[in-house]
Amino acid sequence: MKTSPFLAWILRMPLIKRWALMHAVKRENVAEHSHQVAVIAHLLACIRNEYFGGTISPERAATVALYHEVSETKLQDINHVTKYHNPDLTREFKKIEEMAEIECLNTLPEKLQAQFSSLLVQKNVDPEYKKIVKAADLISAYLKASDELSFQNNEFSHVKTRLKSMLDDYTEKMPEIELFFSMFEAKCFVNVDELSKT
Repeated sequence: MKTSPFLAWILRMPLIKRWALMHAVKRENVAEHSHQVAVIAHLLACIRNEYFGGTISPERAATVALYHEVSETKLQDINHVTKYHNPDLTREFKKIEEMAEIECLNTLPEKLQAQFSSLLVQKNVDPEYKKIVKAADLISAYLKASDELSFQNNEFSHVKTRLKSMLDDYTEKMPEIELFFSMFEAKCFVNVDELSKT
């Protein structure tokens, strides 16, 4: 059987820095980010199902989230403002990302590719799961920006404002986001002693 470099690429995710163009008090890599997005997506799916009559699979949401940045194993993290600076640039970045996703998919043994196509290639991800993972992605970045601001790192002030606006748009159709914040946000910024008391 031919050997596959797929896992080797995934294992390089901790080497890929996020927020590379910004000063950050706490460094973050793509592996950490993907894990956080997976946990948040899982929680959002559970909240939707339990409180709002949803039927989405939390396990599927978490798995889609784990792989949502797979293109960055080839391309590294691309700054949001750079990527969305103008529509032409965005289209080209999206094409390059899709090429990288397909390249990652093709590193898998052929028998596994059908299972992974709807996880790795973003245009093949079920729209409902794609939306919940995008919301989780925004929440993860928002919490990161809030954390950086708690250390007086004003580099993230515009980031938090932009993400808040984007999350407000999502919340209109996804009430689980508001409930998520009311359940979890406040405790994300307490010290370990306070956390231990709860």
